[in-house]
Amino acid sequence: MTVEAVLLGSAQDGGFPQAGCACAACRAAWAGTLAAEAPTALALIDHEAGASWLIDATPAFPTQLNYLKRAAPDAPLRGIFLTHAHIGHYTGLIHLGREVMNSDRLPVYATERTCGFLTANAPWSQLVAFGNIALHAVKPGTPVDLTPALHVTPIMVPHRAEFSDTAAYVVEGPARAFFYCPDIDGWAQWDEDIATVVASVDVALLDGTFYSAAELPGRNLAEIPH
Repeated sequence: MTVEAVLLGSAQDGGFPQAGCACAACRAAWAGTLAAEAPTALALIDHEAGASWLIDATPAFPTQLNYLKRAAPDAPLRGIFLTHAHIGHYTGLIHLGREVMNSDRLPVYATERTCGFLTANAPWSQLVAFGNIALHAVKPGTPVDLTPALHVTPIMVPHRAEFSDTAAYVVEGPARAFFYCPDIDGWAQWDEDIATVVASVDVALLDGTFYSAAELPGRNLAEIPH
């Protein structure tokens, strides 16, 4: 297999177990009787091209990057796609700065608004100013051709837009395609038909943050829709 996608996590922004949570599941995870889970992130690997990319830079970036390096030692990281500017999806970029990796103009692909957020706000603006990252604004519906066998197309989805808008991605390999949408406020609010989108790909990885409206007692889920 020359092109593959590797799921590096499937938990919400804070990972699992989550800080400050005393539910039975988190207690079991802290005790080591239930497996921990990193926040949602995805690796795209083209072994023939000798390159890999991440979709989202989570708070677990060091662990996820290490897993990627072990899974694909022949394919070093060549860029990061961001879905949006909520903490579980971009804050791992901090490890690219002088204090840690000191990366050299690593390409970061994001919507124009997300690029503007990173440019205008510290400490992310320092990554741009010091040349640790190079921002590339993606356009909805326009594929980013990473290699002859790997193409990534952003699709805008409705999600809390305090700092940025939100993109999902259609990833096309030489034989299969999948839809990656880790965050969306609700399918009914989207101007696309989710059934049609899912039918157009081989695999769909979708936002499943909450399994019940009663999952977080004392929290208003309308403030954190998924």
